[in-house]
Amino acid sequence: MAETDSITIRVRLGAGLVPKAGNPRLTVTLDADATVADLVSYLREQEPTLAHKLTVAIPMVAGQHAALSQLLQSGQEVALLMPVAGG
Repeated sequence: MAETDSITIRVRLGAGLVPKAGNPRLTVTLDADATVADLVSYLREQEPTLAHKLTVAIPMVAGQHAALSQLLQSGQEVALLMPVAGG
């Protein structure tokens, strides 16, 4: 992958994901046209212990909920948070 054909994304894992990943922050290099869905797929392959939880994780980009189809830009931070239930 050529340098101009890739982007670097910082990933912040929510508390529900950290025990399985072992690290709350990751840096990931993806293709330049990567979406949030591509990031999640990559993480599921690279961190198999997270695979099940990533199916329900809520992606946030710049503090806003992000659609899986949202294109990512180099340098962005994506937070993956677990849903919270309560009553």
